Amino acid sequence: MGSAQVAVDEREARTAPATIRTRGRAHVVLPAYNEAESLPPLLRRIAEVARTEQITAWVVDDGSSDGTAECAHGVSGVDVRVVRHPVNLGLGQAVQSGLRAVLEVADPDDLVVVMDADDTHDPALITALRAEIAAGADVVICSRFVEGGDDATAPAFRRLLSRGAAVLFRRVLDVDGVRDFTSGFRAYRVSLLARAAKHWGERLVEERGFACMVELLLKLRHCRPVITEVPLTLRYDRKQGPSKLKLRRTIAQYLRLLMRDRLAPAPYRPL
Repeated sequence: MGSAQVAVDEREARTAPATIRTRGRAHVVLPAYNEAESLPPLLRRIAEVARTEQITAWVVDDGSSDGTAECAHGVSGVDVRVVRHPVNLGLGQAVQSGLRAVLEVADPDDLVVVMDADDTHDPALITALRAEIAAGADVVICSRFVEGGDDATAPAFRRLLSRGAAVLFRRVLDVDGVRDFTSGFRAYRVSLLARAAKHWGERLVEERGFACMVELLLKLRHCRPVITEVPLTLRYDRKQGPSKLKLRRTIAQYLRLLMRDRLAPAPYRPL
């Protein structure tokens, strides 16, 4: 976030939960830039999951010009909160703002789920993510590259980039249990993020673009997390509008991130 002005607008769901739940809440962070078409159907899917899961959806409106923030409040059945960036700051800062907003209110036994706001990720996986966290995982990645995963609906250039990055990062980086380094659909134990945020502060996420997901994973590895993966079927066929990924820029970001990771010293004390 840095010096960026960020406002949080809260609105409780129109439909109260049917039962009182004792499990930790799932905070779903949705970085959104001009997603007025895709966000309502995604929130309706999340509302379906909220019938059996305790969920708060955090929509980070990253300087949208199409009424994304207003659309976020048009769906009943789920608690929706909006974090606003007055101007577009990029995916990395949207993730940073969402995580920090959640950490201000979350309990240690809660979990944070980060997923794309373009309706290509299936919120039904939140139940599987919670189960993995409950079983002892600290980070759970929805992976296209484990058995049962599939990204056949994605454009060829995105599939090529994802696979190339996965091969490169597996060979260069020492992170156990990860095959899909660039997936934007993940769950984190709140206590893990709180430890990392205490150390890095505003530097927890510095990358502005898609490389932020890899950067966060690399920083969290110093906390020695247990990382698991669950299969993800990417639904790119539901995406509205053009991709915001810039191929050359993203490749350059990945390479710079790798170089910086190799040169940066590890934290001076255990996290």
